Amino acid sequence: MTIILTNDDGIDADGIRALQQAVSGESIIVAPNQQYSGCGHQVTTHKGIKLEKRSTTEYALDGTPADCTRMAITQIATNTKLVLSGINAGGNLGTDVYISGTVAAVREAAIHGIPGIAISHWIKKPLVIDWQVATNWTSRVLTDLLSRPLPPGSFWNVNLPHLEPEQPEPKIVLCQPSIDPLPVDFLMEGDNYYYQGKYSDRDRTPGTDVDVCFGGDIAVTLIRL
Repeated sequence: MTIILTNDDGIDADGIRALQQAVSGESIIVAPNQQYSGCGHQVTTHKGIKLEKRSTTEYALDGTPADCTRMAITQIATNTKLVLSGINAGGNLGTDVYISGTVAAVREAAIHGIPGIAISHWIKKPLVIDWQVATNWTSRVLTDLLSRPLPPGSFWNVNLPHLEPEQPEPKIVLCQPSIDPLPVDFLMEGDNYYYQGKYSDRDRTPGTDVDVCFGGDIAVTLIRL
């Protein structure tokens, strides 16, 4: 089956290469030609979209992650059976799904009846992600989730934890998405306000994806349209 790989960090990001290594089977990369983090489900309808064919299996799009999914399933691989998005450098937990371009790419797939999995990696700054470890964890997750039935109009959202090298291998935990808000705080400098909410300070309601991921396991949530 044809698998589309995309992200919101851009086609040259390390995360999409780590995702590619985790996938078995035919895959095609259709990803933004630049950074689109936090763009949500933005789509381009008011101007043309330039598509650069880098190879027979790799395309860079001058558009958002949701644009990438739209272009992939209608113009590049109409036989697409699965859309994978990530691996995002940073968590997309709980209510982040409304903000995340990574998640929007698979939400767009679900709208068209195509299964999808969004994969992100929580970062404790200034941590540098070990992408080989992320690939190994993602391979485990894909094997698990692709064996599970996925209800129509839904998709999987996965968040990998930050672990120190000596910590135990994380478990895959199916859980509920947090509905707690992100910390909202701003610093005023002159006429400008700068967001300074700390991601790690968000509420950890027990049993939610935030709690599971912050606790050191792989958080998997089923998101419905």
